Amino acid sequence: MNVMMIDDERLALMQLEKLLKEFPDVSILSVCRDPYQGLQLVEELQPDVLFLDIHMPELSGLQIAERLQEKGMDIQIVFVTAYDEHAIEAFEYNALDYILKPLQRERLLKTIQRLRKRLSPPGAAESAPSSQPLVRTLPALAFDGTESSVEHSKWRTAKAQELFAYLLHHRGQLVRKDALLDLLWPELDEKRGMTHMYTTVYQARQQLKRTGLGLMIRNAGLEDGYVLDMNGVQIDTDEWERLVALSEKEGHLPPASAKRILDLYRDDYFGDYDYLWAESERQRLRLLWFSYLKRQAEYDESEGHEAEAVVLYQRMQKQYPYGEESYFALMKLYDRLGDRAAVEEQYSSLSRLLQEELGIAPQARIMLWYQSWAVRGDRRTGRTSPV
Repeated sequence: MNVMMIDDERLALMQLEKLLKEFPDVSILSVCRDPYQGLQLVEELQPDVLFLDIHMPELSGLQIAERLQEKGMDIQIVFVTAYDEHAIEAFEYNALDYILKPLQRERLLKTIQRLRKRLSPPGAAESAPSSQPLVRTLPALAFDGTESSVEHSKWRTAKAQELFAYLLHHRGQLVRKDALLDLLWPELDEKRGMTHMYTTVYQARQQLKRTGLGLMIRNAGLEDGYVLDMNGVQIDTDEWERLVALSEKEGHLPPASAKRILDLYRDDYFGDYDYLWAESERQRLRLLWFSYLKRQAEYDESEGHEAEAVVLYQRMQKQYPYGEESYFALMKLYDRLGDRAAVEEQYSSLSRLLQEELGIAPQARIMLWYQSWAVRGDRRTGRTSPV
């Protein structure tokens, strides 16, 4: 691994350099005492690892880390300092480790082992992301294009998961730290809340690194907030909306694209979580989904694909059991197919559900249609109508 060191203390640099030379897989690119010169050299040499002191004149190690992060440089940072009060803040800048002076070889060895694992993960060739990485939100967070989508969906804490979900919801936009504090830690004072937030941001960043997809939570510098950079990774809702808009424009899509729409929308947006801030988007996407299913089912009916239309109406019914339109559409479709028992079952199921759950009857137009249908059938069969 190629490493650099920046520290204004000459003796500290000498000690660290001596210890690092004991590791045969470590190559020292530069040793620098001037923080500004060091920052320039980091940008030029692009080391794998940067050992960085925190307390330096004019430009601190934390400021250097922030500038590197803003430039999107993928460098493993190890803070080396005589003070421990900046540990939480240091991890906000995605530090791999935080070592206290005076350095101990045994402690440095642990850091080197962590770096080896990070820079040369076992099975790296097999765990490369797929050609089309995707973040899923319908209905739960998951990462497609990783070795194990299930494993990479296990968040260390619920707060880390919600923080990432909120940044994903506002992807590419600045999310201020005070907004995150109000959302996730409204009961804590500012100092305690900031401590929790830095730890949670660090946990979320580590989780994203494990996915290998290139997603990055970036400090927004002067704006005192965070921005989630997608770096080419798609989110399922964007792809889904694009296909739905295309279907609306074209009237219908090829079978593969239509199937993709159904596969993407597994259920409501963040439907597995009680995120109140997602409710507006959840409702918007739900209405689009309902409209698409209805439009596609009607198209299938017009083309004589009754079986496909039944499947779509049943899916609408399963996801939105109180939506009367799916029952009514199936009643009319089963009538055209001559399946009287199925018509009666749909009307009976709807009436029972609405009465038991809401204490109401079906819409008047549905009741009138059913009564008219029943009368027509009774005239053909000679039976007395039950309605």
